[in-house]
Amino acid sequence: MTGTAPRHPKYPHLLQPLEVAGMTMPNRSIMGSMHMGLEEEPGGFTKLAKFYAERAEGGAGLIVTGGISPNRAGKLAPHGAALMRSSQAAKHREVTEAVHAADGRIALQILHGGRYSYHPFCVAPSKGKAPISKFSPWALSGRGVERTIQAYVRCAVLAREAGYDGVEVMGSEGYLINQFLVRRTNHRTDAWGGDFANRVRFPEEIVSRIRQACGPDFAIMYRLSMLDLVEEGNGWGEVVEQAQIIEAAGADIINTGIGWHEARIPTIAAMVPRAGFAWVTKKLMGQVDLPLVTTNRINMPEVAEQVLADGCADLVSMARPWLADGDIMAKAIEGREGEINTCIACNQACLDRTFKGQVAGCVVNPRAGRETEFTKAAPQGLEGRYAVVGGGPAGMSTALELAKRGATVDLYEAQEKLGGQFLLAHQIPGKEEFAETLRYYQHELDRHGVRIHLGTRFEPTDVGAAQDKGDPFKAVAWCAGIRPRVPSIPGNDLPIAVPYDKVLRGEVEVGQRVALIGAGGIGFDVADFLSHPHGEETVDGFRKSWGIDGNLEHDGGLIEPQRPDNGRTLYLLQRKEGKPGKGLGKTTGWIHRLTLRFRGVKAIPGVTYKAIEPTGIRIEVGDKEQFLELDNVVFCSGQLSNNEPVEALEATGIPVSVIGGAKVAYGIDAERAIREGFEWARSL
Repeated sequence: MTGTAPRHPKYPHLLQPLEVAGMTMPNRSIMGSMHMGLEEEPGGFTKLAKFYAERAEGGAGLIVTGGISPNRAGKLAPHGAALMRSSQAAKHREVTEAVHAADGRIALQILHGGRYSYHPFCVAPSKGKAPISKFSPWALSGRGVERTIQAYVRCAVLAREAGYDGVEVMGSEGYLINQFLVRRTNHRTDAWGGDFANRVRFPEEIVSRIRQACGPDFAIMYRLSMLDLVEEGNGWGEVVEQAQIIEAAGADIINTGIGWHEARIPTIAAMVPRAGFAWVTKKLMGQVDLPLVTTNRINMPEVAEQVLADGCADLVSMARPWLADGDIMAKAIEGREGEINTCIACNQACLDRTFKGQVAGCVVNPRAGRETEFTKAAPQGLEGRYAVVGGGPAGMSTALELAKRGATVDLYEAQEKLGGQFLLAHQIPGKEEFAETLRYYQHELDRHGVRIHLGTRFEPTDVGAAQDKGDPFKAVAWCAGIRPRVPSIPGNDLPIAVPYDKVLRGEVEVGQRVALIGAGGIGFDVADFLSHPHGEETVDGFRKSWGIDGNLEHDGGLIEPQRPDNGRTLYLLQRKEGKPGKGLGKTTGWIHRLTLRFRGVKAIPGVTYKAIEPTGIRIEVGDKEQFLELDNVVFCSGQLSNNEPVEALEATGIPVSVIGGAKVAYGIDAERAIREGFEWARSL
């Protein structure tokens, strides 16, 4: 997209251009910083160039790169990305030239990890290990502080040399600058510590010296932590004072940062309501004359437009939504919102991978980060008729990609709705966004002419019938998914005992005392579903439940949480010893564990199941037997693949490919299911 497409009147605020430091942003949408992991990979800059160029073509008003360290100590990992020399800047030119060729604008984020840097050479304003790291930082000396400021300036100068239109100075999320700003981590008694005027000198010097070194026509965005969400964080008065100081120092834009990584409050996960923190940015509006950016859980253009229309900010930053759909703004501008593949805020393939040192991807977009491997437009010329069996994520992905390639596709689903496990997932509080994926696929399957057969079981005999009618199938993609596994426990067939899918579908109404057998992802989801008090899905309810000060009168923005009880007694039982939920997502698992603990769910590991009885379950923990009096026992104990007809299908001689959960049931891996379907269809 080159900016010549008609601008859709639905977005009068979002589509306004903005002039910043001699740079014209064509709209008010910023693609926020995401570290892809390609920055450190051999040949990664070529992949990044393609990745960012597609987002520029897709209508991003301004792109911000993943975090790049200004020096060795600031690297997030020992081999993390840094920009310290002209030879490194030369490599970045491949990225900036690709973005500019696509008529885009791009800024480099300068990020020093401070005590979050995961290596033994990390530094901080003062000694004190972060709770999310095993490394204790070295306290910077006065000379060390000065050298670090110089490193920021050098990095910005090199960014300009590399062709970037500006920089974003990362001053939030608990990284080094944020560590200087708060008493929690700054215990210094010199000119860089003590009262706030001293603590704020560090970012003030960084911004003012970058402005002096880079000149007036180089954009400086500063990401300011407006809500720390940790004890001994900044008070609101200090936030306002910092913003005004940063403005005077020469910044062009102030971006919103919410929460430290060590904060025990979710800030971008799916249970955060859409635009759940825009109210924070709104409170700063009018306190400075710079454009303000709001962010966090803004995943669709209409949400962004509403935020701007409500006066919460001047610009909107979306990060993960650009992973899910690199054309999100182009589709909005052209009135094609139904075609947007919405970010579901699951964190599974993006942040979870990033924090494991892996290349980031996207559950709902298998091309994300792989733009050099797969063309944007599906290759044409695939002829013939294909059967896709199963309308869950694997089947929908497979059918859509086949149809995009030109094939005639029949999609068979035994249920009366498409969706498979996503139909269950979007029933879970905080996973309502999964319904957007179903909306997207339904829209696109219809648009590309996939013939959908609901309430229809595909049988091996259908292959011969199609042959007899002169309209044979060239191949069958078996994507029939999974079913709950019922463990071999005496009494597992009693009315008290039910599989999780019947509970989530509303086919069974469970009582007030319930035990869940299985403490993996499904067990936690069902426990959340059954313990949810309702009301948390609103911004106000979310703030009350997690203890966020909506008036910003307390330092760090924390107050006592208010968590209503829905009255149920829940037991989460696990055969294995050890902490239940240990295998949950790296960036969201703690949220799920904390949520259930807040609600009084009793997690019991090391359980031996003796028998299910009409009024409860008999278990043994250690060497002690006990009886839990219950209304229901819910099986959340794994899955089995629905692949029994595959052998008979193969006997017909037709090529059969088994994809997704039907191939491997373990973990109900939606990312793998969608990716396998996409890749198989592209491989033909």
